[in-house]
Formats: sequence, C-alpha cells, structure tokens
Amino acid sequence: MNASLVMDRGDRARHARRPRRLYIAVFLAPAALIYTALMIVPLVDTLRLAFLSAPDGRERYAGFANFKALLTDPQWSEAFWNALKNNTYFLSIHLIVMIPLGIGLAAFLCLPRLSASGVYRTAFFMPTMLSFVIIGFGWKLILSPLWGVTPSILHALHLDAWFAPYLGSSRDALTALGLISVWQYTGVPMMLVYASLISIPDEIIEAAEIDGIVGVAQFFKIKLPLLWPTIGLIAILTFVSNFNSFDLVYTTQGALAGPDYSTDILGTLLFRTFFGFQLQLGDPHMGAAIATAMFAIILAVVSAYLFLVQRRLVRHAY
Repeated sequence: MNASLVMDRGDRARHARRPRRLYIAVFLAPAALIYTALMIVPLVDTLRLAFLSAPDGRERYAGFANFKALLTDPQWSEAFWNALKNNTYFLSIHLIVMIPLGIGLAAFLCLPRLSASGVYRTAFFMPTMLSFVIIGFGWKLILSPLWGVTPSILHALHLDAWFAPYLGSSRDALTALGLISVWQYTGVPMMLVYASLISIPDEIIEAAEIDGIVGVAQFFKIKLPLLWPTIGLIAILTFVSNFNSFDLVYTTQGALAGPDYSTDILGTLLFRTFFGFQLQLGDPHMGAAIATAMFAIILAVVSAYLFLVQRRLVRHAY
C-alpha cells in the first residue's frame, strides 16, 4: 500500500511539473480563425453552391447537373474548354520559357568572377515586386501601336515587319500575355534555384574539380542533377499559380478576355460566370461549379506530384 501511495504521489508530481502549453493554442488561435474565415468557410460554401441550382429563385439540390452542363452543354462547355485550353497554353509558356530562364539567370549570378551580383539580383527580381495593375497598364502602353515605344524600337532596328498589335490580335494576344507574365515572375524561380546552387556542399564541387569537371560541364553533370527537386517544386508552384491566374488578363484585356475570348482563362471565365458582366447575368451556382473544377484539377495534379514525382526526384538527386 505504501508503494502504491508513493507511485501515486510520483505521478502527481510529474503531472504537476509538466508545463501546460496553453500558450501554443493562444498563439495559433488568431491565425487559425483568420484562415478558417477566409479560406475554409469560402471553400466549403463554394462546394455547397456547386451542387445546388436555383432556376426559379429557390435553391434546390442538383447533384452533378451543374458539372454535366459545364462539360457537355454548348452554352457552358464551349467557353469552359476554350478557357482550359488557353490556361494549358499559358502554363506551357511558363514551363518552357520561365523555368529555363530562371535557371540560366541563377547560374549567371553564381559565376565566381561576377562583380556587383547583388545589383543584378535586385534588377532581375524587381518586376516580381511590382503591382499587376502597373504591369498590365505599362505593357499596354509599351505595345500600343499608337503611342507605344515598341514600333519605334523595331523601326530603329529595321525590324518593322516584326511589329503587330500583339494584344489586339486573337492569334498573338495570349502569347504576349504569357511572355509578359514570364518577365514579371522569372525572379521567383531564379531565387529558388540560386539558393539551391549556393547550398551545394563545397566537397561535391571540389571532388568534381579533382576529376577535371569544371565550367559548363560541371553545371550540367554535377549541379543540375542536384537541382531537380527544386525544379520540380518550381514547376508545381508555377502550375498552381497559372491555374489561379486572373489579374494580368483582367488588367490588360478586361473581363471579356478579348479579342474574341482568345485570352479567356479559367479565372476570367469564373469571374464573368459568378458575378456577371455587361449583358451576362451572374450565376453563382455555375460559377461555383467552375471554381470546384479548378480546385479538382489543381488538387489532382498536386497530389500526383507529391506522391508520384517528388519522391523520385529527391531519390534521383541524393
């Protein structure tokens, strides 16, 4: 009995000495409340609206009818598939141009004899910090056939035949917007790759130099394979940001994403459908269906990357 009393007293003493970490909950509560109010609640309500319809003003459960209409009904499917195609093309421009350009700029910044690398780093990253309103309006002025500087520059270089009203052409507008976006956001992959390059252990570089692998060969044979996890992360972040794009197209081409919907992406289609624009009435339920489709696409691709690709990239690098 005395032994049991001693054990009980010991347990109580240990519990008394164990600190109650209530301060963790106190510090996490504001962020959790804000995140729940601004992210979780709107997401759940969007999913709820996507499965409802209100043909007579009263909401009713519609099941997957909104998604069926979005994919098959000509009233909605034509615009949806066009926006999805444009989004895919917009993404491909970033993957093909922005990521290699970011890697090249990062490699340039890591040159051992480069002076004033901080100035170059700041200059390359500066467009990323500009507002999308400034970017959109500024490039509209630059590319304008009437008062832009592009015609004058091409004329001075005797390349007049290269000029076209890029943002006013249904063939060139989306490509022009993609390249503008690349110019704005190349600083992000550049900094991520730069951080990865300077974190490569010196022992690996010294071993490569002992084996006679230097210069460009060292970058492609030694450094680039170690960058694959970072490149994969950049690719998935680029995918997520592109499928959430809206601001650049809206500021340059408006909600109608002209000319003739050639720059219409899922973000602008969602805006017009949910809120309405000009003669088009808003339909929150179809807008929620588009938002849910965007969420499903992003979730599927990110999950596939995390469970199928990322592990192999890390294993390949290390």
